[in-house]
Amino acid sequence: MSAQNVGSRGGHQAFRLHMVTWNVSTAEPPADVRTLLQLDSQPATDLYVIGLQEVNATPVQYVSDLIAEDSWSLLFMDTLAPMGYIKVTSVRMQGLLLILFAKQAHLPFIRDIQSTYTRTGLFGYWGNKGGVSVRFSFYGHMLCFLNCHLAAHMNYALQRMDEFEYILDTQDFDMYNAPNVLDHKVVFWFGDLNFRIADHGMHFLRSSINNGRFNLLWDRDQLTMMKKKEPILQEFEEGPLRFKPTYKFDRFSETYDTSGKKRKPAWTDRILWRIKPKAVETEDENSSTTSSVDDDEYPVKVMQDLYTSDVSYGVSDHKPVIGTFNLEMRKKVETPLVTLSVDGHWSADENATFTYTILENFESSTWDWIGLYKIGFKSASDYSTFAWVKDDEVAANGEVVTVHIKNELPLLAGDYVLGYYSTNMQTLIAFSPTFQILESKRAVKVPENINGHEK
Repeated sequence: MSAQNVGSRGGHQAFRLHMVTWNVSTAEPPADVRTLLQLDSQPATDLYVIGLQEVNATPVQYVSDLIAEDSWSLLFMDTLAPMGYIKVTSVRMQGLLLILFAKQAHLPFIRDIQSTYTRTGLFGYWGNKGGVSVRFSFYGHMLCFLNCHLAAHMNYALQRMDEFEYILDTQDFDMYNAPNVLDHKVVFWFGDLNFRIADHGMHFLRSSINNGRFNLLWDRDQLTMMKKKEPILQEFEEGPLRFKPTYKFDRFSETYDTSGKKRKPAWTDRILWRIKPKAVETEDENSSTTSSVDDDEYPVKVMQDLYTSDVSYGVSDHKPVIGTFNLEMRKKVETPLVTLSVDGHWSADENATFTYTILENFESSTWDWIGLYKIGFKSASDYSTFAWVKDDEVAANGEVVTVHIKNELPLLAGDYVLGYYSTNMQTLIAFSPTFQILESKRAVKVPENINGHEK
């Protein structure tokens, strides 16, 4: 549920998480991803986490994407920004891409963001296989998202497990309380994990799928089989596989592979999660999986309410998988680190002033800055203008600092916010209330014709 719409139950709130994993097979994105993101769902989503595999990563394309956003990121940003979602961070390792979006109201409480990656494919040299991860504190609770692309082919199930354990062993974060992936309170592990359906012949596979009898295939799913003997997998949970295997399709169709290779269908694309032990409760009711852990007075519940695939997307030979969750928790952090206040009426015809106040100690810097953002902005770098914070020394707690912006405001009217960007935290940690900038007398008027339409 959206945190804004859920009532307090013993001090707890529920936040809606929407996850997507998709092996895009080097394809360019489709024209529209609105149904993939379920933008019309109610209650509204609070966090989007999107993990892609096999994003076009030829050397020329990869270098280009380092300079500017890749086409997939741009599409998601263009789609989500008008709905009030801001790109918080992303991490890219060749074909692997992981992006985090959040509602603006949550950004001041998303802290300690770090990302890392591990190469496993081609002896680790190019990074065509491996894992990328983003970790952060969300209202004081430590979350980690790990997007993996593991070894392919039927006979490499054990190698996939070795790669997963290697990724867990090698990914380190500069955080005293959560230096490794499994130290986080909640871990989501997802991606093209490449586990196949063993033993069954093609006819039985396709017959079971066509008749919707997916349960006949579950016991020969390699990941399900591995969970019975691998202790680390037993700590992870997954919703029931009540959707078609997501690999391998003819492109732009819902027909499984008709090429000469005729790859067997498989649930290669998965979303699992783990709550840091000690687990006290597990329920499975009506396709909804619930788990919880007691952490003193701050328990967390993860409730999955949707686990499915969207077969309407055909640009890849994989279908995207969607998982939606409610994260129910009691906030450990409810006060922003900084407050911002706008003084007077703003327009480009006169200088503008605002104030900021440091409310709590944090690793602030004279390189911190405050940006002016038009409502609907996409990321921290999508500002209209900015001003440095106090430049001679770091502001003290409780000190009210006045900042002037001179003749750099937009000429046209619009709704804006100020956002405080922390260089050390690499994110926006505070926002002002929304305010309006008035149209400047210098704004160029577009003449109208006699029908009232622009020429």
